[in-house]
Amino acid sequence: MRLLILLLGFCFSVVSSAASPQTRHFVDDAHRDVVIPQQPLRIVSLHDLDITIPLLELGVMPVGSHGRLSAQGKPYLRSAKRLTGLDFDNTHIHYLGTAEINLEKIAALHPDLIITEPSRTTDLQQLQKIAPTVSIDNRQGGPVRLYQRLADLTHTQPKYQQLVSRYHAEILELERLRHGRTVTVSVLQANNGKVNILHTYHALGQVLRDAGFTFPKLIDQLPEEGRANLNAEQLPALDADIVFDTWRGDGDLTAQDERKAMDAVLPGWCQFMQACQRGHWVMVSREDAIVNSFASLSKMAAVVETSLAGVILPPTNH
Repeated sequence: MRLLILLLGFCFSVVSSAASPQTRHFVDDAHRDVVIPQQPLRIVSLHDLDITIPLLELGVMPVGSHGRLSAQGKPYLRSAKRLTGLDFDNTHIHYLGTAEINLEKIAALHPDLIITEPSRTTDLQQLQKIAPTVSIDNRQGGPVRLYQRLADLTHTQPKYQQLVSRYHAEILELERLRHGRTVTVSVLQANNGKVNILHTYHALGQVLRDAGFTFPKLIDQLPEEGRANLNAEQLPALDADIVFDTWRGDGDLTAQDERKAMDAVLPGWCQFMQACQRGHWVMVSREDAIVNSFASLSKMAAVVETSLAGVILPPTNH
């Protein structure tokens, strides 16, 4: 395998040094200046949620991707089928592994571009020996920036603009319904006896922040890319007009499992939370809420719109 990677690396170095008109420079989020193809045709993605699904939405079919394994040992792209209709079983995308990515499988696909992200453990220099490799940080600027970067890599800017236009229309509608009134929201999930919060909870948090909703201090004081695990006694400080509680929707889990996990945090938690007492504790599938995808943003905008419709807001002053 090492010989194969070295040989491929040598071939790539020759192409790079030639400064071919078919290549260009791209500065990635690891601050690396990478020579990439003008029009990549064989892309490998090293994260299903943050890279593969956005590529599919932009109309780009990668040749290989990171994925997950079901309890039955079947590979799948998390959330992909419910958001795009595509997965390993109905495309020619090759499964490359989960936590450990198989470098030989990547090399065998003869990629002309590899896209990874900072959370992946596969060494950038090893990947660069196989094909030009760029690292895109999904935590910087949310889904819109992520798509902008991927659209630049793949020359799919018209599709990107279409997706942005739809999203802006959805946010404008939420702002119209909120009508300048302060509406407080929290997004949380149970996590091994604690409550997990993020400053911006992926697609769901992005929609709420873009539409001008207000968060409790415990959430707002986190750094933009931050998250925290809170103890049971801090749970009441997360109360809000609407609380969104996410549950893992793959496998056999349901919203009831999240409620049981909340019971493990604080038995009888619902009686301590006004949002729950008023029926404004909204259970959301994590498979939709955590994806950096415009399809996910649209789903979350619909969830927020429906949830907002059930809240009695104070009258506006005209």
